[in-house]
Amino acid sequence: MAQGKRLRVAVVGTGAIAESHRTAFEAHHEDVDIVAAADVDEARVAAFCAGTGHAKPYRDLGTLLAEQEPDLVSICTPPSLHVEQTKEALESGAWVWCEKPPCRSLAEYDEMTAAEQDGGPYAAFVYQQRSGSAAVHFRELLAGGELGRPLVAHCQTTWYRDAAYYAVPWRGRWETEGGGPAMGHGIHQMDLLLHLLGDWAEVRAMTARLVHDVETEDVSTALVRFESGALATVVNSVLSPDEVSRIRIDCELATAELTHLYGYGVEDWRYTPAPHVAGEAVERWHTPAADVDSSHAAAFAPVLAAYRAGRRPPCSGDDGRRVLEFAAALYKSASTGLGVRRGEIGPGDAFYRSMAGTRTQTGARG
Repeated sequence: MAQGKRLRVAVVGTGAIAESHRTAFEAHHEDVDIVAAADVDEARVAAFCAGTGHAKPYRDLGTLLAEQEPDLVSICTPPSLHVEQTKEALESGAWVWCEKPPCRSLAEYDEMTAAEQDGGPYAAFVYQQRSGSAAVHFRELLAGGELGRPLVAHCQTTWYRDAAYYAVPWRGRWETEGGGPAMGHGIHQMDLLLHLLGDWAEVRAMTARLVHDVETEDVSTALVRFESGALATVVNSVLSPDEVSRIRIDCELATAELTHLYGYGVEDWRYTPAPHVAGEAVERWHTPAADVDSSHAAAFAPVLAAYRAGRRPPCSGDDGRRVLEFAAALYKSASTGLGVRRGEIGPGDAFYRSMAGTRTQTGARG
């Protein structure tokens, strides 16, 4: 694609999360033009398009693709629709930027990425918590040895969702949502944890359904060992009135802690030095070169750059699959009571085909 040509973008699914995508594209308005949107709800898609200026509304993706031939399709529909819509867009030649969770299983993820072509089109997934400059800065400090080895970590997504939230028919069901808070809520913080600490090696987990009348869990806990040797705890909940998203990483020379809810800036990170570390280092830790909040707009920037260069974007391929494999391991461990190693869930495993694995559709535990 010519450097000066604006990217023709279409949005599929015009519910609440689509507004974050529209905002992201508007932040890149010199490079992006929203030309169309599709939704089964005629009034909703019309209202969304009215907010873009000139985007054309459609009731189905196939007609949109045939008439508009977009360069990129932004998928904001429920998880059960992601596979077919992603494949349809890729096969039309459009790149895909798809909301979390990418899909309901590793099998579905592999089916989607099999539709990619070398040099594009590619499918990338929205893990916007990676995008903040403070996370980039932490990785640079860690890689440079300034913080020492990571030793102990905690990843927490403790939110609150009421019965009205789960009254939406597709939520809380294995077939349509793919999982509980480990899939639909905690996946962002878990992806950020893996992005910061690298490959995980083993997970041991428990899940429970303590409050909500759903098929999936409403709380999960996990113990994780990383390839580096670091140990971590992971907690995902939709039962917590005092809502918070938090990652804490204790390294040899400092503790780094991020506390926020749905997004963060540089001010949400705190570094506490070990007693013997000089003050000048601490000041440098708190002052990254850039001050960029985590957001859909920041997350879209590298996707746009990858499109221009014709190369695979971040949060796609193996990089986008890593947290989904972690979630599958969490569910398998919770169901079997055994530790699960990275790489062990393959095509012959029940948890490759579904996060429910061998469990029935009526409970969160096997």
